[in-house]
Amino acid sequence: MSPAPAPTDRPVPTRRISFEESLQDLPKHFAADGDLILSHVGAALSAVFPDGEDYFVRSVRQFRDQVTDKDLKRDVAGFIGQEAVHGREHRMLNDRFAELGYPVKRFERLTKKGLAIRERIAPAKANLATTAALEHFTATLAEMLLDEGGETRDLFGDPEVRNLFVWHALEESEHKAVAFDVYQAVGGTERMRIWSMKTIRASFIVGISVQVLISLLGDRDTYKPGVLRKSWKRFKASPLVSRELWDTLREYDREGFHPDDRDTTELVATWRARLFGDEGTLNDKLATRSAA
Repeated sequence: MSPAPAPTDRPVPTRRISFEESLQDLPKHFAADGDLILSHVGAALSAVFPDGEDYFVRSVRQFRDQVTDKDLKRDVAGFIGQEAVHGREHRMLNDRFAELGYPVKRFERLTKKGLAIRERIAPAKANLATTAALEHFTATLAEMLLDEGGETRDLFGDPEVRNLFVWHALEESEHKAVAFDVYQAVGGTERMRIWSMKTIRASFIVGISVQVLISLLGDRDTYKPGVLRKSWKRFKASPLVSRELWDTLREYDREGFHPDDRDTTELVATWRARLFGDEGTLNDKLATRSAA
């Protein structure tokens, strides 16, 4: 495995981007071939992002003044900027999902309330450990989404929803080690780091599954003959429930693990150029051009 890139080699730029205009004509079942379950999974994931991203920012910001390394301080600023834009864009997407009948606003409120309770009862360093663990979740999903094979990207049938999630995936890959490095810099223990992931891994998967089930129960197409069965068969064969995904998530449990053990430098460089290079496909969605 090649050496992990130094912080100076992994810039974390804040891109002022907006997908709002391009999502006005979003169909309800936006996943590939109008797939029922995959559409609800995408909406359920988006539902937890706005308040989840806000939680990540607060967790890292609490320790910002304790970071002395100038490169990490720069990366923390980029992390906060990127996560703030992620939250805004997913809240906008959730507004559109709500118009289409998804119960995403209910899930947003539950996420916000649950995280607020956690912040009140858990020490600040435990919240930072949770953030680092969840960042491994998002980085793992991001790597799958950006994979050159394109199998996971193809699950997003609507090109604009796919564009939003691919942009999000790129930036999650760019800042995947920031919360982890802050946690280490302020003396976070291996024991807390690993047990935070063990707890989060189970609760996150159960939570998203419950949200998808509730969402499906409110969709008329769920009750059409054969639709749910066909969709379930497709979902079971998707990368989202693969052994590879589970194994990558469990890498976090290893003593001495670091997010850069999975070197995604080339993958990130490829997608920076593809999305925001001179001929970048998402340049038209940028409010201002920034160094990618």
